[in-house]
Amino acid sequence: MPMIDFGGVKEHIVTRKEFPLKKAQKVLKNETVAVIGYGVQGPAQSLNMRDNGINVIVGQDPRFKGDWNRAVKDGFKPGKTLFNIEEACEKGTILMMLVSDGALKAVFPRVKPYLTAGKALYFSHGFGWVYRKLTGVSAPKDVDVILVAPKGSGTSVRRNFLAGVGINSSFGVAQDATGRAAERTLAVGIAVGSGYLFPTTLENEVTSDLVGERGVLMGALAGIMEAQYDVLRKNGHSPSEAFNETVEELTQSLIRLVDENGMDWMYSNCSATAQRGALDWKPRFKKAVAPVFKDLYKAVKSQAEARRVIKVCGAADYKKKLDAELAVMGQSEMWRAGAAVRKLRPHEKAKSSTVGIKGRGKN
Repeated sequence: MPMIDFGGVKEHIVTRKEFPLKKAQKVLKNETVAVIGYGVQGPAQSLNMRDNGINVIVGQDPRFKGDWNRAVKDGFKPGKTLFNIEEACEKGTILMMLVSDGALKAVFPRVKPYLTAGKALYFSHGFGWVYRKLTGVSAPKDVDVILVAPKGSGTSVRRNFLAGVGINSSFGVAQDATGRAAERTLAVGIAVGSGYLFPTTLENEVTSDLVGERGVLMGALAGIMEAQYDVLRKNGHSPSEAFNETVEELTQSLIRLVDENGMDWMYSNCSATAQRGALDWKPRFKKAVAPVFKDLYKAVKSQAEARRVIKVCGAADYKKKLDAELAVMGQSEMWRAGAAVRKLRPHEKAKSSTVGIKGRGKN
């Protein structure tokens, strides 16, 4: 594995060059990968592995008709490559637990009897294993426990694969019973479409992931967008202007410059007025939010966030309550303005049409 310098700290990184798909196919030649749960990550990882020539089956509770029917639509055949959870676990040699964190406590007892010697228990998130006193997850000593965590949603994992590029993933081994846990992990990581893989522990993965989602990636981002939009609107700016200056310019222009060459490069390619203002105000924003991030990290490390996820997301009426919360966001003036702005993008219709064609072709 090559050593890559990350800002003065060197890390071992696994790329497709060091672990090509042909090697992954060889490692997994005699394996049956059973994907348990066809919700968010399940479809993407299943389809990517299938397209990469891996023997994949899906385990899904048929009572959840939406996910079951989606698997059928994606080409998994009941009784051949699509089974109920118990049948898939019995047939599989690598059992991929891709159900939601909130559902783990209910689903895992159906999986546990099939964790026989030599099998591997796979996660794409450290939640189930690290918080096993809360989730009820466990594994016999003669079973590998492994992780590949793509750094993106299932939608991004699949879209990047269809576009011919990978998505970054972390990988880790919590239990090596067979002596093959590491190569099994890397093989699956390449097979699900990773561009490169970087090492972690399951505890570090779940901690950074929960902080990131609640912080910059989703929670903080949505919060600061709403705050800026509200201030602009209260001071007489129109919805279109407030949305463009808050969201549209970020997503359609500036963040792409950051993606290309970093934040400093983005700054250097903006006006002198924008540069100066951003440099002057950045420390104030950092100072203002640093205490919130410290509280967030403590909440994750203390397992308070994990306990909340299990309690709230595992409730029978959670989906109804979630839909109501999301509806409030979607129906807010800011995101209704966003829907109108997106319709005005000249390239949007062509882009969505192209994605649809690619998706159908690959499935």
